[in-house]
Amino acid sequence: MSKTVFISGASRGIGKSIVNCFAKKGYNLVMVCKSSIIQLEEIGKIISEKYSVSAKCYTCDVSDSASVNDLFRRLNDEGIEIDILINNAGISYMGLLQDMTDEEWNQVINTNLSSCFYTSRAVLPQMIARHNGRIVNISSVWGKVGASTEVAYSASKGGVNAFTKALAKEVAPSGISVNAIACGFIDTQMNAHLSSFERKSLFDDIPAGRPGTSDEVAEMVYKIVTASEYLTGQVISFDGAWM
Repeated sequence: MSKTVFISGASRGIGKSIVNCFAKKGYNLVMVCKSSIIQLEEIGKIISEKYSVSAKCYTCDVSDSASVNDLFRRLNDEGIEIDILINNAGISYMGLLQDMTDEEWNQVINTNLSSCFYTSRAVLPQMIARHNGRIVNISSVWGKVGASTEVAYSASKGGVNAFTKALAKEVAPSGISVNAIACGFIDTQMNAHLSSFERKSLFDDIPAGRPGTSDEVAEMVYKIVTASEYLTGQVISFDGAWM
């Protein structure tokens, strides 16, 4: 029986690439987005027909506990169990900390960090009962070293890294692995605001000389979830030797 992968932020960028990667490998998919359901359903239709896998599409605000709980109650009612959880949903904020509002701060923290708590809490009872499961959190190099004018984002991703290491220790006796990928500059829509000059300056600082691609991140996610469960509690830098 094919395993089922839950992917948040699945409608574009890294999430979309993860969807395609796992569909090609024959996994069934639970694809989640906050609002782009029409776009997500189009993706689901294409890949389900192309790869003969189940591609279920749902809207859910993963930054909201009640919304996540409602979704998992629905999945339970539909008899869907999650074997692999990929926490990919995330937002960025650029600006001085002194100019940031409480609402903006909370939005970044809840979307990037609290969402990992809400979804992990929801899937763990099933995984523990099966004594098997994989959780991968998409993080950032800024969670390791911090970035000026991205304090909230850096704090949220630093929290994801600590969350990953701590949860891995907690659930390793139950046969569950928890890892994170600390992405460097990945060429996605999140970075589309950068000018050509800013992009060139960044690439000059990256020893690999280029940005990573969302497809490369997706392949790394796949390698992690298919590795031995002994690979756990790791925050793996994926940055072209940038940081």
